[in-house]
Amino acid sequence: MKAGLTRRTALAGAIGTALLASCGAAQAQTPNQALEAFYKGRQMTMIVYSPGGSTYDIYARALVRHMGRHIPGEPNFIVQNMPGAGGLKAMDYLYNIAPKDGSVIGTVGRGLAFEPILGRTEFKFNPLKFTWIGSMNRDVSLAISWHTSKVKTLTDLQTYELLSPGTGAGADSEIMPLAFNSLAGTKFKIINGYPNTIQAALAMERGELDGVGYWSWGSILSSHPDWIRDKKINFLFHTGPKPLPQLPGLPSIRQSAKNDLDGTALEFLLSREILGRPFLAPPDLPPARAQALRDAFAATLKDPEFLKDAERTALEIDLVTGEEAETVIKTASSAPPEVIERVKSLLGR
Repeated sequence: MKAGLTRRTALAGAIGTALLASCGAAQAQTPNQALEAFYKGRQMTMIVYSPGGSTYDIYARALVRHMGRHIPGEPNFIVQNMPGAGGLKAMDYLYNIAPKDGSVIGTVGRGLAFEPILGRTEFKFNPLKFTWIGSMNRDVSLAISWHTSKVKTLTDLQTYELLSPGTGAGADSEIMPLAFNSLAGTKFKIINGYPNTIQAALAMERGELDGVGYWSWGSILSSHPDWIRDKKINFLFHTGPKPLPQLPGLPSIRQSAKNDLDGTALEFLLSREILGRPFLAPPDLPPARAQALRDAFAATLKDPEFLKDAERTALEIDLVTGEEAETVIKTASSAPPEVIERVKSLLGR
């Protein structure tokens, strides 16, 4: 009897120990370990809406050279350029096709997320549902003319027509100069059909275009420093709220707003500049992975090795967090109807 009891006690003890070990193993995997298990050895994809060699492409490749180190499991990245329809091809892929598991992120034109808010029904995505990762800088843009153009100042631009490139429906290169025409009496004439600003820049050098109506300061600095050095371009105005230290005396287009409604409409349009180089992921990511990507993005932009890399390639870096980027989109989405209607009228819609 004693021997049987001992055997049963030993068996129960062994089962209990096994159950405890099993529970302990299940409970031992922390959220970080779960993330590491998913990302370790994984190849992530970075979708770039513009072609290789563009400013967006340069920023994206600089990011992925370092971002993997800051994601648990340290995955690798490949870059996939997906130009087409002014960025709509990439937006559609990220929203409707890409895996929603945290393995794909992308960078798109900063203005595309605003188009559904402005009533563009052909844009089949809800900008509020994307997972906003952040932006690599806050931008200021400029209008420029080629040195041979008779348009050399904002006053000239309000007198003479300036041929400027359009790079696709909803692209900043088209909608912003149209808004400036309505708001400030500028005379941009949009020439459609240029696939990207790389080709537009070549066309300007060939004399096919007179200038560019809306181009980020960071892009000009990184891709065409020779234009500045050799005085090949005239700066007509900038879009920032404060003077540009590098270009003292250059007027801001914001000063052209004639009333409060116009001023608010212009602020709505220019709020996209906070999203200078935006990065986003598909909707409905697992929350822990979405946060891991946001955290990794922010950590990368503070990484000394990354910052040295960015300095070598003349990239302007100014972190906009995922939370800040999301707030920009939410604020735009909740703009009063009269502001949205004024913006539409500025764009001729």
